[in-house]
Amino acid sequence: MKTLIAVALTLLLCACAAYDGRGLLPGTDRLDDVLRVMGQPAQRWQDADGTVQLAYPRGPMGYHTYMVHLAANGKLQRIENVLDEHFFAKIQPGMTMQQVVRLLGPAQPGWSTYFARRDELVWEWRYCDAASNPARFDVLFDQTRGTVRSTMAMTEEQRGLCDQNCTCGR
Repeated sequence: MKTLIAVALTLLLCACAAYDGRGLLPGTDRLDDVLRVMGQPAQRWQDADGTVQLAYPRGPMGYHTYMVHLAANGKLQRIENVLDEHFFAKIQPGMTMQQVVRLLGPAQPGWSTYFARRDELVWEWRYCDAASNPARFDVLFDQTRGTVRSTMAMTEEQRGLCDQNCTCGR
């Protein structure tokens, strides 16, 4: 029984480490190491200079999307959670859908809404705000042009999506 518990705890710890890439070393680890620890990415981009970016969305109910950046030599540069106010502030009117996905990762497929009268497509990401409140960040696109019109963010409590004491658990 003790062996079974030890194996279960080991597997649990490995699953937690894989979530955010904890344990991977910038400047040392390579793509194979990232894939072994974090699994297959949802999206992958390779730039002309040889650098690679991998997207790891941890939704739909998770609060993170991790972007993994690899140098042209194949070594890990950094891993960052892009679902926070710092990255949301980079979303500007006129940006394309592809630019938004490259910055924030893919939105949850079921969390997209189209408003025909406004020709407006809304993509949504769940995140944990600076006050540890579950929140949603929305990007509103001109559907025809495929460009950002505006953005907005509200806590899940403001949207009526949670009960009292609604926190991210940070």
